Amino acid sequence: MSSSIPVPPPANPCRRSAFTLVELLVVVAIIGILAGMLLPALAANKAKARGLFCQNNNKHLVTAWLMYADDNSQFLPYNLGGAAARTGSNWAAGVLDWELSADNTNLADLTEAALGSYVSKVSTIYRCPSDSVLSALQSGAGWSSRARSYSMNASVGNAGEITATGVNTNNPGHVQFFRLTSMPAPGRIFVFLDEHPDSISDGYFVNRSYYPEWIRLPASWHNGAASFSFADGHTETHPWKCPGTMPPALPDAAGLPIDVSDDPRDFNWIIAHMSVPNGAPGGSGY
Repeated sequence: MSSSIPVPPPANPCRRSAFTLVELLVVVAIIGILAGMLLPALAANKAKARGLFCQNNNKHLVTAWLMYADDNSQFLPYNLGGAAARTGSNWAAGVLDWELSADNTNLADLTEAALGSYVSKVSTIYRCPSDSVLSALQSGAGWSSRARSYSMNASVGNAGEITATGVNTNNPGHVQFFRLTSMPAPGRIFVFLDEHPDSISDGYFVNRSYYPEWIRLPASWHNGAASFSFADGHTETHPWKCPGTMPPALPDAAGLPIDVSDDPRDFNWIIAHMSVPNGAPGGSGY
């Protein structure tokens, strides 16, 4: 007796496997959850990368500053304020504002200034990648950013008439450093920092040690911190402690000057790393 094996009916060629609506909604929900978990981490990594890029810029600038001193008998580059900053002998020329002034975008103010040749005339070194702040007028003109984000410590370098007597008239109780060899503790004196876009103007970062008030404000791009470079060549990112040090990075948002007498911690840190008091051991500008 022979037995036959049942043969399944042929598959319907019109029938295809597919997601049901419920399955599709589940997949979409899972993707949404994963995206919600990943996006903050990606944003944090992007912010961290920008902070490292900013520190690298500061490293290039302070290395150029040190090379300039080596080539000029240890004399430091000019650090001029106000309209005088527009000269090419300054460390960087130009005065920034929220108008359509040519200084805001003129890269030659940087590449042809005193440090330009020491950074191979690379203009991007002068701007923090987190800084794309513009006024409505500048955005309307199609600008993408201003040229510079960094300023130099006002106690470092020859500031022209302000330091003609050998001291800085803004801070007569502190040493003005004209030569690299005059610094008693170069690892404690900052040279460059990224400055709040609402106060940056001429690149001459000054505050008065004897009055607890922000005249010029450091930036807080990097999770409430600013990037600094120091006279010994090292860089670091310093976090701020006071909310008043961190106004929004917007045009006319800083509200300067800012009284800090109620909480001067951040201000005191800047003053302590700006210079040394006159009469301190080794405290001679020349």
